Amino acid sequence: MSASPDDQAQGAGTRRLRVPRGIRAENPEARMPLVEHIRELRSRVLKSLLAMLVGAIIAWIFYPHIWHFIRAPYCRLPQHVLDQPLGTGAKHTCTLYVTGLFDSLFMQFKISIAVGILATSPVWMYQLWAFVAPGLHSRERRWAYFFGGSAIPLFAIGGAFAYYAMSKGLRFLLEVVPSGVQPLITINTYLGYALMMLLIFGLAFELPLAVILLNVAGVLTHKRFRKWRRVIIFGVFAFAAIATPSPDPISMLLLAVPCVVLVEAAEIFVWANDRRRARRGVVYAGLTPDEITEYGLDTDPVAASELDDIEAGR
Repeated sequence: MSASPDDQAQGAGTRRLRVPRGIRAENPEARMPLVEHIRELRSRVLKSLLAMLVGAIIAWIFYPHIWHFIRAPYCRLPQHVLDQPLGTGAKHTCTLYVTGLFDSLFMQFKISIAVGILATSPVWMYQLWAFVAPGLHSRERRWAYFFGGSAIPLFAIGGAFAYYAMSKGLRFLLEVVPSGVQPLITINTYLGYALMMLLIFGLAFELPLAVILLNVAGVLTHKRFRKWRRVIIFGVFAFAAIATPSPDPISMLLLAVPCVVLVEAAEIFVWANDRRRARRGVVYAGLTPDEITEYGLDTDPVAASELDDIEAGR
């Protein structure tokens, strides 16, 4: 029995779309009762907290090595910068101070918890992903894999730059201390400076992901990016100058220059993605709104634009 012309047209449209096999899986909307959602969320949260607790306990055990690593940028400073005169035969010293009985204990807690959270980030990010993924379309899952797999390495690279920039910033801050004044740097002050540098550099290195996310969402096109490129680069340098705890130019450049390079790399992605969308635009021609929604293509900016055109009768 031969198929009707409408069926053939619909089949041709479906073949052009190359719909993934998983899109017709059972329970495509991943629906479950509210109670099951709450139980699932509780299970994921408990597993994440357990992983963080284990990571914090391990960090507590290896705390002396971790503290030596954190204090190393301060100890790399020359002795004349530390302004701690050495006697004959004395060794280089980098002393930090405590002003309370519990300062050292609280600092060990803070460092252990922070290291535990960072070290177990793949575990709790996977738990978050496992909770969210069932409600996503296949295309959204692919983008989530991309963003999740890129966020951790970029944050780690930013942390590496921050670790190198810490000595430069500390040297600048200590060299501006007036002559005859002995700086009394407490461990809490130094730890706050180190964590601030880590967070600022780590989050700044996520900037290209934000650019790509805006492009994927259809908000930022390459034409618009190219128009505002100079403003974006100026904004990166202004942010680096304001955000870095130390006002020295070296720390600012260590933050701004890599971010500009990453933004330029993100521009290449934006350009390639816009060209890909332009080539794929003809694929959605001739589809009805129901067909676009059925295959989960309404989340694609190109398909959404085609859907608006179809509903408007253009």
